Amino acid sequence: MEDSEEEELLNLTLSVDAGRERRIKKGRTRDNNNNTNSVIIPMKSNDGYEGKIFRLLQMRELMLRQDHRRKGVLLEDVNNNNNNGLPLIHLLLSTATAVDDDQRNYCAALENLIDLYQTVSLTGDSVQRVVAYFADGLAARLLTKKSPFYDMLMEEPTSEEEFLAFTDLYRVSPYYQFAHFTANQAILEAYEEEEERNNKALHVIDFDISYGFQWPSLIQSLSQKATSGKRIFLRITGFGNNLKELQETEARLVSFSKGFGNHLVFEFQGILRGSSRAFNLRKRKNEIVAVNLVSYLNTLSSFMKVSHTLGFVHSLSPSIVVLVKQEGSCRSLKTFLSRFTESLHYFAAMFDSLDDCLPLESTERLRIEKQLLGKEIKSMLNYDMDDGVEYYCPKYERMETWKGRMENHGFVGRKISSKCVIQAKLLLKMRTHYYPLQFEEEGGGGFRVSERDEGRVISLGWQNRFLLTVSAWQPV
Repeated sequence: MEDSEEEELLNLTLSVDAGRERRIKKGRTRDNNNNTNSVIIPMKSNDGYEGKIFRLLQMRELMLRQDHRRKGVLLEDVNNNNNNGLPLIHLLLSTATAVDDDQRNYCAALENLIDLYQTVSLTGDSVQRVVAYFADGLAARLLTKKSPFYDMLMEEPTSEEEFLAFTDLYRVSPYYQFAHFTANQAILEAYEEEEERNNKALHVIDFDISYGFQWPSLIQSLSQKATSGKRIFLRITGFGNNLKELQETEARLVSFSKGFGNHLVFEFQGILRGSSRAFNLRKRKNEIVAVNLVSYLNTLSSFMKVSHTLGFVHSLSPSIVVLVKQEGSCRSLKTFLSRFTESLHYFAAMFDSLDDCLPLESTERLRIEKQLLGKEIKSMLNYDMDDGVEYYCPKYERMETWKGRMENHGFVGRKISSKCVIQAKLLLKMRTHYYPLQFEEEGGGGFRVSERDEGRVISLGWQNRFLLTVSAWQPV
């Protein structure tokens, strides 16, 4: 582990600890008879490998049972339990180093994981909660897919559970709304620039439709511009992995569009990812094409797939391409430890931000963290475990990296309008609860919005960490 990586983790922990200090001062209460300390079961030094695995699973089960018994009880920060986030983060870092393929130490990794499961909690403070899911991901990576316990550690939510958690996060946090509203405003402005030349027809190609939550606001905005004499035609082509979800998305959007009368003509086409129909997308005469890449590139696992996607997008000759990326600060994500460190920074900020959106005892918060964020953490730590396959980590890239990639594929950045920025700041003002809203010239905690790259990029951040970055592009 390089000194710079460990220093970043130290800074991360101090930042999270500072956030907890502020929440303590706001007078949150707890039941002192229900603390987050677990019973420590000492491990014999002569325990064999199988014995350590059994002990690890035992400690994990004990942690889950204690969290279940504490459900509904308002807990306070670990500071009140004579614990501190810094030792917990350092123990997690030591565990990741022991799990790393290049220097794997099974014995040390198992012992560290056992210690972690006796300290973390799914209902504790943000550090305890995020470390609990990282512990699961590291345990699964250590045991590998050959272990009968791998699937238990990597258990995924049902489609219904994931949809409910996504709905919760969309409702309580500015995270997705910031991306969607900013992207829609940029698309709307591109449409307005060309509407007289393009027969008032807009075709949006969404590479990851994700339940279609992004599009009602665009439908509403366009319907307000339409009149009986000047109808607007909106066509949305959405890619997805599940036929049922695509059908449900179509039903929701069609039903919503009907509420605005006949002035807006709406059409939806769902396409399963990988279908041959994807290559038969044809631009209709006098139609504005907008391509929506909201977090889609984050899902790709190789440079070749990213390059192929951007080449295909360029061939569509769109008027605008909206790109939304999770952003990191690491120059290279080629090693497991660099990906681990970036992931920990990112999700620590996400978990901490949820404390601004939901109370600690909230069932919605637990559902969001378990079914969405926890799943993503464990997947991130294990996505490269298939032998013989070279994987690319598209998440948490620096802005300069993906900016260069877009330019190399024939795109030039568009200026983000002042209206986009004002709308984004208004959204954060409406969605901020405990922390004051921060703008780019201010420091401190809470959500913040920043204009970057000479106004071509707008970012959503939590404290000093960028979470999402929105940019608009067009073919050269």
